[in-house]
Amino acid sequence: MPRPADHDDWRIAVQPGATVLSRSRREVVSYDLEGRVGSWFLDGTVYKRSLASEVVARRSEASPTPAAARGPRHRWAVPADEADALFRRAAVLADAAEGAVDAVPAAARDALRARLHEARAWSPERLQGERDRFAAAYAPIPILPPDQYGAVVLQATFGCSWNRCTFCSFYQDRPFQVRPPESFAAHVDAVRALLGRAADARRGVFLADGNALVLANARLRPILDAARAAFPDRPFAGFVDVFGGERKGVDDWRELRALGLQRVAIGVETGHDPLLGWLNKPGSADEAAAFVADLKRAGVRVAVILMVGVGGARFAEAHVAGTAALLARLALDAGDVVYLSPFVVHPGSGYAERAAADGVAPLDPEEIAAQYRVLRTAARGAAPRTPVARYDIDEFVY
Repeated sequence: MPRPADHDDWRIAVQPGATVLSRSRREVVSYDLEGRVGSWFLDGTVYKRSLASEVVARRSEASPTPAAARGPRHRWAVPADEADALFRRAAVLADAAEGAVDAVPAAARDALRARLHEARAWSPERLQGERDRFAAAYAPIPILPPDQYGAVVLQATFGCSWNRCTFCSFYQDRPFQVRPPESFAAHVDAVRALLGRAADARRGVFLADGNALVLANARLRPILDAARAAFPDRPFAGFVDVFGGERKGVDDWRELRALGLQRVAIGVETGHDPLLGWLNKPGSADEAAAFVADLKRAGVRVAVILMVGVGGARFAEAHVAGTAALLARLALDAGDVVYLSPFVVHPGSGYAERAAADGVAPLDPEEIAAQYRVLRTAARGAAPRTPVARYDIDEFVY
C-alpha cells in the first residue's frame, strides 16, 4: 500500500456529517463524526468500510465504447490485512492534515482540529474491534434500497413473512420473527451507542428486515415511538410487498404517514403475472397498481423495484411489455422513485433449480443491458418527473 503523497495539494471539507480530506487528486478520504474512516477514493478504486469494519472495493473499467456511460464494474471484499493498511493510511492522512488546518476558513478550524484528533485515535485494531460492537447491536443486514443506505437501520422484525420467492436468498436461513418490545428497546440503545455522533449524519430511519411494515399498526405504533425517541426528526421507510401491504387500508397507511412513514419500497419485480407465478411470488399487476394507488392516496411515497433480466429469454418479451404497461398505470410523481435492478442468479437457489428444470436460459449481459434501456425509457415515459435509478444489490454496504 503506497504512502500518502508527499506533495501538498490539500482539499479539506468540514461538512455537517463528515470530514473529507484530499492531499492529491488520486486520493480522497471521508471520516464520520466519530472520526472513523468511512470511504476512500484511491487511484481509481472506491473503498467503503461498513459499520462492522468490513471493507469492500469497487472499480469500473474504461467504457468499451464512447457512447457507454461506464465499463464493467468489479466489486470485491478487501482482505483483513489490506483493510488494516487502509485504516492505517487514513490515520496517517489525518495526522498530516494538521499542517493544513490554517488553510481552512477560521470559523471551521476548531471543529477541524477536533475531528482530526478523533480520526487519529482510530487505530486499525480499534476499528477492527467495531465488528464485535456491530454484532452486539445487529443481526446481519442483507439488503436495503439505495435511497436508504445512509439511514439508521432498526430491526423491528427478522426475515420475511413470505420467504418463498425462488429468486430471493436473503432470508432463507432466518424465519420471520417480530422483535418483542423489550428486545427492540435494547436494540435501539445498542444502535445509538454504536453510531455515536455519526448518527447525526443519518437523516432517516429504515425499519428492517424484509417487510416489517406488514405488522398491524397497533404493533408498529410503539416501534415507531421508540425509534422516534432515540432518533428524532427523521422520516421512516421500510420494505413491503404487494401481497402483504394490501392488507392494510388507506386509513391505516394514512395513520402511519402521520406517525412519520415517508416512503415504502415495494418489490414489484415484474408486471407480467405468469412470470410472478413462475417466481413463486404472490400478487398480480392489478394488485400492484391498486396498492400503489392506496399508498399515494395516503400521502406515502413509493420506491418501485423492478428486476431486469429475470425470467431469462422465455419471459423477456412479456416481462418488458407487462412491466411497461404497469408503469403507465402507477401515476408516480417527483417524490417517488423507480429502481431497475439487474437480476443476479444465486447458485443453488430455487430460481436456479427451476430455470434448469424448465429450460429457461438466462439473458447475456448485452441482452440485459438492452432490457434495462427499454425499461428505463418506459419508466421515464410513464412518469417524466420520477427518478429512475439502477439498483445493484451487490453494492450495499451498511
